[in-house]
Amino acid sequence: MCPKVLTFLLVASFQIYTQTYGDDFTVMSILKDAWENTPRNWVGADPCGGKWEGISCNNSRVTSITLAAVGLMGELSGDISSLSELEFLDLSYNTGLSGTLPASIVNLKKLKHLKLVGCSFYGPIPELIGSLQLLESLDLNSNGFTGQIPHSIGNLSKLILLDLSDNQLDGAIPVSSGTTPGLDMLVNALHFHLGRNQFSGAIPNELFRSDMTLIHVLLHDNNLTGSIPSTLGLVHTLEAVRFEGNSLTGPVPSNLNNLTNVTTLILSNNKFTGPVPNLTGMAYLCYLDLSNNIFDASDFPVSFSNLRALKTLYVSLPPSFSLLYTSLQFMIFHAVNIVKPSSLPVNNRMMENTGLEGQIPPTLFDLPGLQTL
Repeated sequence: MCPKVLTFLLVASFQIYTQTYGDDFTVMSILKDAWENTPRNWVGADPCGGKWEGISCNNSRVTSITLAAVGLMGELSGDISSLSELEFLDLSYNTGLSGTLPASIVNLKKLKHLKLVGCSFYGPIPELIGSLQLLESLDLNSNGFTGQIPHSIGNLSKLILLDLSDNQLDGAIPVSSGTTPGLDMLVNALHFHLGRNQFSGAIPNELFRSDMTLIHVLLHDNNLTGSIPSTLGLVHTLEAVRFEGNSLTGPVPSNLNNLTNVTTLILSNNKFTGPVPNLTGMAYLCYLDLSNNIFDASDFPVSFSNLRALKTLYVSLPPSFSLLYTSLQFMIFHAVNIVKPSSLPVNNRMMENTGLEGQIPPTLFDLPGLQTL
C-alpha cells in the first residue's frame, strides 16, 4: 500500500475513534504524569470521549477541569497554558498541590473561573494575570501566596469575585493611577475578600466609587492603618463590611449610615475613637461588632434601639447602658462595670472580659427570657 494512503488511514482512524483534540490530549497526559492520585478512569488516549472524571469538553476541546478535593499531589505544570479553550479550572482543596503558579497561566485567554482554594501554592501571583480578560472569578484563598496584589487585576473588567484571603500577601492595596490599573476599576465586582493577609498602609480613598456593585468588602486581620475612607459610604450595594483586626484609627465616617443594605458590620479590635457611630439607617443590620476600640462611652447612641433586625451585638458599653431589643439573640459585653439586663428580653447573654467582681445576684436567674447564661 502506498505510504501516503497508509498515513491518511492512520490519521482518519485516530479522528474517528478519538474525540479529543491531539494537542489537548498531550497536555492532559503531561498533567496526569505530574500529579499523583489522579482519578482512576484517567486511562486511554481520549479524555473527552473516555469521559475522564472532572474533564468537560466541547467540540473535542477541553473546556473545564474540575478536580476539587480528590487528593491530587504535585505541581501545576506550565503546559496547562496550551489548553487554549479552557474556561474553568478548579483544583481547590487539594492540599498536596504546591509550587508556584506558572506565569504561563496568563495565556489561557478564554479562562473565566480560576479556583485554587485551600491548596499549598506559594510565591507571587503572576504579574500579568490581568490579561485574562474574560475572568469572572479569581479565587486563590487559603494558600501561601506572597508579594503584592498585581495592579493588572484592575483590568479584569468582568471580574465578580476576587478572593485572595488567607495568604501572606503584603504591601498596599493597589488603586489606579494614570496608566496604572487598580482594584477601584473593578466596578462589576461583588466580592473583595482580602482578609487574613499582611496588607499595610491606609485603605485608599480611591478604592471605593459610587458606581461599584460590591456586596462584600472583607479587609479583616491585616496591618492596615489610617481611617476608614468616607468613600465607603458611596457603595450602597454593600451587605457585609469586615475591617476587624487592623490598626485603624479616627472616627467612623458618619455616612456609613447610608449603607442601608448592610447586614454584617465588624469593626472590632482596632483603635477607633470618637462617638459610637449612628447606624440606625442600617435597617437590615443583624450582626454588629464594635468591641475593643476606644469609642467615647458617654456618647453611646440610644438610637441603637431602632435596629430591629439586630441578632448579635458585640460592644464595649458604658455602665448605664440599657436598651430594648425585640429580636436580639446574642449580646456580648466587653469592659462593662454594671449592666441592667432586665430590659433586654434576649435568649442568650454572653459577658466576656467584663471585669465584673463579686457575687452574681440571685435575681439574675429569674429573667423570663434567659435560656443560656
